[in-house]
Amino acid sequence: MPTRPAARPRYLQVAETGGRLGLITPMTHNFCESCNRVRLTCTGTLYMCLGQNDAADLRTALRASDDDAYLSTVIDEAITHKPKGHNFIIDRTRNKPAVARHMSVTGG
Repeated sequence: MPTRPAARPRYLQVAETGGRLGLITPMTHNFCESCNRVRLTCTGTLYMCLGQNDAADLRTALRASDDDAYLSTVIDEAITHKPKGHNFIIDRTRNKPAVARHMSVTGG
């Protein structure tokens, strides 16, 4: 059964290529309450949200045990910390985003 996407992009037609570009705007359309996604980096860090700093180190969990039980426990614990909102707000006093990690580092 297909699942409903967590966010619906707004599509633009790219005249030069004939392709479509989809934009998801978390600042003006907060889709986070229905987000069901986590991101795993190539270094084994599992991020529960692009706009939060919470993360789980799965590489260490993989190396700590010969079976998958400990890894499953670490993933289950991490998922319980998945937030219902984000921190994409720019801190106007410091003129910096609340999360210093760029989305491209995480893969989002």
